[in-house]
Amino acid sequence: MDTIQNPDYFKGRGAQVNTPNKFAAQRYVAEHIEGLDEEFLDNSNTQLIDEHPKKIISTNDSPDLPMGYSLNPYQGCEHGCIYCYARNAHEYWGYSAGLDFERKIIVKRNAAELLERQFNTKGYRPKVIMLSGNTDCYQPVERKLGITRAILQVMLAYRHPVSIISKNNLILRDMDILAKMASLGLAQVAISINSLNEELRQKMEPRTVTATGRLRVIQKLSDANIPVMVMCAPIIPGLNSEEIPDVIKAAANHGARGAGYTIVRLNGAIGELFTDWVHKAYPDRADKVLNSIAACHGGKLNDSRWGVRMRGEGKEAESIRQLFKISVRRYLNQRMLPELRLDLFAPKKGKQLDLF
Repeated sequence: MDTIQNPDYFKGRGAQVNTPNKFAAQRYVAEHIEGLDEEFLDNSNTQLIDEHPKKIISTNDSPDLPMGYSLNPYQGCEHGCIYCYARNAHEYWGYSAGLDFERKIIVKRNAAELLERQFNTKGYRPKVIMLSGNTDCYQPVERKLGITRAILQVMLAYRHPVSIISKNNLILRDMDILAKMASLGLAQVAISINSLNEELRQKMEPRTVTATGRLRVIQKLSDANIPVMVMCAPIIPGLNSEEIPDVIKAAANHGARGAGYTIVRLNGAIGELFTDWVHKAYPDRADKVLNSIAACHGGKLNDSRWGVRMRGEGKEAESIRQLFKISVRRYLNQRMLPELRLDLFAPKKGKQLDLF
């Protein structure tokens, strides 16, 4: 089945349904669809929703993640990647992890101001801040709002290290700031590429830049001496797992200094969303894909266990690990990302920056 021709398939969206919010006491259902005067669910436009947080840096204590701090100027992501673990967080806002996640984007317009305020807080100790640890800070709305650029301006002024992960070429807009930070040992970038198959990307990551475009981003960042790696994530056995060597080789040829990977895990509402999607997008191999994912996580689609949730276990997961390891040794041998510096941090208490 070609999903692009399927009238029940939302072109340009990853999720095909709005799953119920587990925190909601009530929910809408369409028991008698023939009695409705209008479509119960449609592919509506993206809506921006302002949030006014009191702080912007989140502390991370997960043993699976290397960064101590994270910062996310947006919640929800118009990229629409069907597998995204951040979908579950949208339920805390009263929305669905499905289509709502892709078309109701929560915006933190005062993020840069809050960041500077926290930098000047008594007792603040710098740690590497991961920008986009949850949703992509360079998703489409950033082109208009420029919140991420303002954040980077603050980080440069305060000499604070940052690690960015993205799959959007909008990051090239901020190469001027990133190049200055990189020259001081304060910045590194991970570009996410999990497939070179354009048909798969269009279905799985519908509003993202092509793999070819992301490889060009790696090349341009590398040419500007900005340390960059490729993130092969997530690996989905039966869909993109065999592409690991090709992705790493292509990234290495474009200047990547390292690589990482995770195996997909379908926690919470993502299990239902992904199951619905894969049966619509790839009905001929849906069951095989789902069984292979479960084989990596103790027979379940979801996995919250520290230490194994992101890499999996069992024969399928070990096969993926070995393929990744061999590919890195072959194409990225002796390359590595430099450690980011923490000793340059310079708080400016009492001095308000002119950010714009």
